[in-house]
Order: sequence, then C-alpha cells, then structure tokens
Amino acid sequence: MENNKLKISEKTCSLREVLDIIGGKWAMPIIYILSKGKMRFKELERTVEGINTRMLVKELKNMEANGIITREVFATVPPTVEYTLTNKGEKLMPSIVSLHHWGQEFTV
Repeated sequence: MENNKLKISEKTCSLREVLDIIGGKWAMPIIYILSKGKMRFKELERTVEGINTRMLVKELKNMEANGIITREVFATVPPTVEYTLTNKGEKLMPSIVSLHHWGQEFTV
C-alpha cells in the first residue's frame, strides 16, 4: 500500500513541475500562438487578448528559462526581439490541443 502512495507522490511532483512551467493563465495561449511561427514581442502583445506588457514579459522569461521558447535579439534601433518555440515547446502542442478540445466539450 505504501508503494502506491509513493508512486502517486512522484507523479504529483512531476505534474507540479509541469504546472509551474505551463500552468500560468497566459502560458498556453502564448505557446499556441507561437506554434504558428516566429513572432516579435509587440505582435505577441497584440495577439494575446487581455495580457499586459508586464505579464507577457514575465511569462516569456519563465518559458525561456524552462526551455519552452527561444528569444533572439537583433541589433537594430530600436532592438528587435523574436520568440519561437523550441522542440520542447512544440512537443506540448498535442497536449494543449487536447485540453482545448476538452474545454470546448465540457465548459462551453
């Protein structure tokens, strides 16, 4: 019986780690939008409805630190910054699409 508790506890910990990475209100919409290709910061800000600049910066930094997106800075005036999904980020898409379908079926 204790082995079952240990297994559940280990799974719960990995789920918590996943939720720390993509569990924020804005992470999944950002990932979904970036699945369509590279985007500049202002394009993302305009595309993600309801997000403010501070929150977008916070989410992008978190996802970059966790290897979900890459940030590329170009030496222009003003500086141009582009964001893309990494391979790790692209592997989240089937799960995000499944959650989207589940939401359409059970929350609408």
